[in-house]
Amino acid sequence: MYDLLIKDGLIVDGSGMPSYYGDVAIKSGKIAEVGRLDGPALRVINAKGRVVAPGFIDNHCHFDAQVTWDPLCTFSPNHGVTTVIFGNCSLGLAPVRPEGQEALAMMLSRVEAIPIESLEAGIDWDWETFPEYLDKIDQRLGVNVGVMIGHSAIRQYVMGDDAREREHATDEEIEAMKAIVRDGIKAGAVGLSFDRNRGHLDLLGRKIPGIVAPFEEIYKLCSALQGLSSGVLQCGSAYPHEIKEGFASKMGDISGRPVVYNQITYNQNVPNQWREHLDIVEERVKEGRQVYPVINPRPQSVRFTMRNGQIFDRLPTWQPLMLLEPAEKIAAFRDPVNREKMRSEADGINLPPTAFGIVWERVYVTRAASEQNRGLEGKSIAAIAAAQGKNPVDALLDLAVEENLNTSFRNSQSGGDNGAMATMLQSPYTVIGLSDAGAHVVFEAGYGYSSIVLGHWVRDEGVLTLEEAVRKLTFMQASLYGMHDRGLLWQGMAADIVVFDLATIAAEEPEEIYDLPAGMMRLNQPATGVDFTIVNGEILLEKGIHSGALPGRVMRNSAYATATV
Repeated sequence: MYDLLIKDGLIVDGSGMPSYYGDVAIKSGKIAEVGRLDGPALRVINAKGRVVAPGFIDNHCHFDAQVTWDPLCTFSPNHGVTTVIFGNCSLGLAPVRPEGQEALAMMLSRVEAIPIESLEAGIDWDWETFPEYLDKIDQRLGVNVGVMIGHSAIRQYVMGDDAREREHATDEEIEAMKAIVRDGIKAGAVGLSFDRNRGHLDLLGRKIPGIVAPFEEIYKLCSALQGLSSGVLQCGSAYPHEIKEGFASKMGDISGRPVVYNQITYNQNVPNQWREHLDIVEERVKEGRQVYPVINPRPQSVRFTMRNGQIFDRLPTWQPLMLLEPAEKIAAFRDPVNREKMRSEADGINLPPTAFGIVWERVYVTRAASEQNRGLEGKSIAAIAAAQGKNPVDALLDLAVEENLNTSFRNSQSGGDNGAMATMLQSPYTVIGLSDAGAHVVFEAGYGYSSIVLGHWVRDEGVLTLEEAVRKLTFMQASLYGMHDRGLLWQGMAADIVVFDLATIAAEEPEEIYDLPAGMMRLNQPATGVDFTIVNGEILLEKGIHSGALPGRVMRNSAYATATV
């Protein structure tokens, strides 16, 4: 008898092959048979009119802390995600010494916009090493999780507070970091993550350790993966360095492992760069390298307030002001000397090479905090400034100060060219991802990236076929991250499955909920059209409702399996 039988669905098996109608039988957590089946089952799901596909694998999340209190990693599985990968961009919660716990929390809070109150209330910190962290979270999971080892966490563990201040590690410190990397991979880590975003600071305005380190240190840590059969390298904000000097490609050459990096995107400030970047990617892959940029399929807009907005972090005058306490910040925003400098930088004058001015036509008011300003909602800062006869910087700051920094804005500086997005999505050399699920929880909700791919780019725009989109969301991810029993609806594979309605699948507008530790707010992005999310053969969610099951597990790599034989 089968445990579960999914009948009469349109099977999109993840391989990219044409879809077909059939049934999927599940037994003991695995796919027992696929075809036209009539055997008895403990439960039968009628999938007529629905798509049956492998569960989606989300390669860029930041659930490092949330997973310790929320085993479902909500709200990713609502959109058919059965495996999440976190520890990206050099961040993580292990390894950690007791005296370093606050430092890791402050990095995660500032860079990924997670309330520090929730991290302080929600994390138990009953681990030190990376293997101990994996064992801890493996005890209670709804979804499957893959975890990267973060360079910033490793550097903090080995060098202490010097990690944020001293550029060059000693030879002994490098060897200690390499040993942690090798031990982490042997314990089951899916890879090692780095970051080159110069604007990534902690809550005190200090650089995170990963961006203090020179390229040479990164290359030396990459060498720790030489000869291993497992481990992916991930790097945030690597794209300008890959374009200029082949940085990500060199990481792959040294390690012998695949490299995934952020990101390829259209930017109207440099409108041809995405095409030049894609040409470089295609050339490197054709040379035999496994070096892939990630593409974010979501509308590239981020909500923010002037209490914790990060879009100005690359502007020299703005950055330190945005780190001030609210009362100090308001005073600084009123200062005419500051205003003059802020206007100049927003216009793109005297900026570092990695920074651009602000396009105010693409910054909108989404919610006014006071009734008298409700009429500004939905309008761009450029339009508001023109109506008020002000410079856009003054229009923004005057409104923010008037409303005690509680005005909500939406920024969409990048993206916005559908033709460029279509070409990037269709490329066989790009990886779909960057949901950032679990991060920026007050300002955005990227959980629905897969629903956007299927609902918008497949159904509405026809940019991808259904089969190719599912392949990119499943088998391509599983292959890249070494999850060799996932991503396909084939006999003997693990039964991670999503059943959805292609006609209605979508990501709805985010909504505010107050369910984080310490009662803090985050944004949820509800899903429509997803009927079942099945993890390791058990129904996790039915119509978005949790069944109570916790069938997930840590997705440890093949090196771990070899080491434990």
